[in-house]
Amino acid sequence: MGYAALNNSYNISDLRDLAERRLPAPLFHYIDGGSDDEWTLRRNTVAFDNYELTPSYLIDVDKVDLKTPVLGCELDLPFFLSPTGMSRLFHHGKERAVARAASKFGTLYSLSTIATTSIEDIALATDGPKMFQIYILKDRGLTSEFVERCKAANYDAICLTVDMPLAGNRERDHRTGMVMPPKFGLKSLWNFARHPRWALNMALHPDFKLANVAHRVDALGSGTMGLIDYVNSQFDRTVNWRDAEWLAKQWDKPFVIKGLQSAEDARCARDIGASAIMISNHGGRQLDGVPAPVDCIRPIRDAIDDDLELILDGGVRRGTHVLKAIALGANACSFGRPYLYGLAAGGEAGVERALMLLRTEVERGMALLGTRTITEIKPSHVNRILGQS
Repeated sequence: MGYAALNNSYNISDLRDLAERRLPAPLFHYIDGGSDDEWTLRRNTVAFDNYELTPSYLIDVDKVDLKTPVLGCELDLPFFLSPTGMSRLFHHGKERAVARAASKFGTLYSLSTIATTSIEDIALATDGPKMFQIYILKDRGLTSEFVERCKAANYDAICLTVDMPLAGNRERDHRTGMVMPPKFGLKSLWNFARHPRWALNMALHPDFKLANVAHRVDALGSGTMGLIDYVNSQFDRTVNWRDAEWLAKQWDKPFVIKGLQSAEDARCARDIGASAIMISNHGGRQLDGVPAPVDCIRPIRDAIDDDLELILDGGVRRGTHVLKAIALGANACSFGRPYLYGLAAGGEAGVERALMLLRTEVERGMALLGTRTITEIKPSHVNRILGQS
């Protein structure tokens, strides 16, 4: 029955609907929600509608090659998987299931600082390309430890997320009573009872911990701590460009800064030694009212030329979104929610379904656009629709 439902999911929206049916409401809305009025959350995807593709015809597109060099790796796809926290909440396969699916499709998996699987366990689970995402915590020694562990585990890149000095105002989480780890309190008992498969798997696989920090930080305390309280208590609001430069010097492979949206910050990233930028607003989960990442690509590319690799992170739901981003100047795209919907819908098989759908859409879209390789996608293939903002 589960595989039938996955096979009847024909796009990312279908996987989202399936995830909503299979997850208790607090967990689904934790994936799905944004901050404040969720204007930025909606805008991240809707902004792609401001751009139209201009195809070229009478071109031999019998063979289409999606290979993409980015972050020192040659990926089989022009997109990879963004870091997302606490995958154990959504399926007992956790981050390992996602990493294995990414490896199967020849693309990169990003592991979060607040993952429920360790740096080392992901390295053992897959030999595919891997990136570790770092938040600089108040305990700077832990940040240095992350770098050394990633070196020992042969990660391909590290990524510093900079747009979260404190958590955004995620009102859905307040309304649903989202806490970490999930508790079967009176407020949510009925909701969990309506999702017995998820509840059974949580009971059978109660291995919920923040695997990369649990030995150094009492992340969950002695009782239930809200996610917002945890983030606010552990993340360092004093982090600045000097800290980013220090971190870049500790690492001898591609160093990525995630969360930038302006040309000025892109220049700063270049100046302190970053090799790539993930243009991102944290999926609309931080400051509401900021630009959609797709609208930031061209101004940033114009400002830094080819000095840095640009990765569009946020809002991707269709293969044509990837094509538009690349035509605007991105080297590749990344996303979180699409694969989390797949994970919640069907574990590793659900993540594979999400990746297969987007790969098929990109490949079909490239042929219809008249491009045989990623490098053939040019600025002339995309236009901003007049009158759109």
